[in-house]
Amino acid sequence: QVQLVESGGGSVQAGGSLRLSCAASGYTYNSLSMGWFRQGPGKEREGVACIDSSGSTAYADSVKGRFTISQDNAKNTLNLQMHSLKPEDTALYYCAASRIGSLCTLVSGTYRYWGQGTQVTVSS
Repeated sequence: QVQLVESGGGSVQAGGSLRLSCAASGYTYNSLSMGWFRQGPGKEREGVACIDSSGSTAYADSVKGRFTISQDNAKNTLNLQMHSLKPEDTALYYCAASRIGSLCTLVSGTYRYWGQGTQVTVSS
C-alpha cells in the first residue's frame, strides 16, 4: 500500500522559510512523479510544484523563485524548500504521487496517492 506522510509545517512570519518533507513508502519511489499541492482557507486545491522521475520540475507562477522541489531517492523523500513566505502562502500542503513517472503536472487529478497534509501558516 502506497503511503505518503508529510512533515515540516508550522507557523512563520512573512519573509521566513520552511522546509516540508514527504516520506514515501510502498512502491519504487524513483519510478513516479511527485507533487506538492495546497489548499488555503476558502480556496480550491492548487498545484504548487512537481517533479518527474527524470528530475524535471515545474512550479506555479505564484511560487517561482521562492520554492524549490527536490527528491532524495536514497531516503524515498520529497522535499519543498520555501523561502520569502507570504501570508497568501498559508494553506494545508499536500504531497501527492502518480504512477505516470514521466509526467510532471500541477493538475491534481493526475495524482492517485495523497498524504494527509501539513499546515503552513504565515503571519504578516
